Amino acid sequence: MEVRAKKSLGQHFLTDLSIARQIADALLVSGNPCGDTGATHLTDVLEVGPGMGVLTQYLLQRPEINLKMVEIDKESVDYLLLNFPQANGRLIEADFLKLRLENFFRGDFCIIGNFPYNISSQIFFKILDYRNSVPQVVCMIQKEVAERIAEKPGTKTYGILSVLLQAWYDIEYLFTVGEGAFNPPPKVKSAVIRLTRNSRTSLGCDESLFKTIVKTSFNQRRKTIRNSLKPLIQDKAAKEGWSAEQTEAFVSNPVFSLRPERLGVDNFIALTLKF
Repeated sequence: MEVRAKKSLGQHFLTDLSIARQIADALLVSGNPCGDTGATHLTDVLEVGPGMGVLTQYLLQRPEINLKMVEIDKESVDYLLLNFPQANGRLIEADFLKLRLENFFRGDFCIIGNFPYNISSQIFFKILDYRNSVPQVVCMIQKEVAERIAEKPGTKTYGILSVLLQAWYDIEYLFTVGEGAFNPPPKVKSAVIRLTRNSRTSLGCDESLFKTIVKTSFNQRRKTIRNSLKPLIQDKAAKEGWSAEQTEAFVSNPVFSLRPERLGVDNFIALTLKF
């Protein structure tokens, strides 16, 4: 039985076994002894989009992992249950983006997978929603997106996902994967990255406003912060009852003369606090 790659699901099945093993090994978890019983505390791991189980087979070989999988494709689900008896009871047939993950995990859990290119950003936004329960993520995504996420301020590739993910995670670009490692081959290169939850417990500002400011700034990234955030500045001026001179004094801060790619996470937090 073979599974047909479906363009609508963004499926490109990994076929290179050495790459699959490298991805599985990139998940840095270990079992911890529990008391004097000799029992081991397993690390809960969720694989997103296992497909035909090329990565799954290596994850199942790790005794310190308690693996669950979520797969939306019925054909892939049937294949996995047929070829991996261990998948029975571990496989969730559902759309990851619509899944209430707290229904399947009582505590922390790591996420791993070959993310479909067409929804990788949405997957990361969902991971951010569960950031306090997800200490580590290992994933293969489009190389361009991986570079953007791992990039530091001051470059053209640095953007919305860079700031929002780096606010909560340390990002490591691990390695590049060529088109020939897949069936069917994608038209772009891929890359594997690892996200490790940092020590930040709070941004110290309105998180919703922070996200709005980051997105609004980068949506017009060629403009200065003063121009891209003009509607927000006008709203604040109206709310505070400022005169034209007071508004001008507010935007005289040097940060408003910069373009968004020059601002790191802490700079965006400081900017948010001004509003």
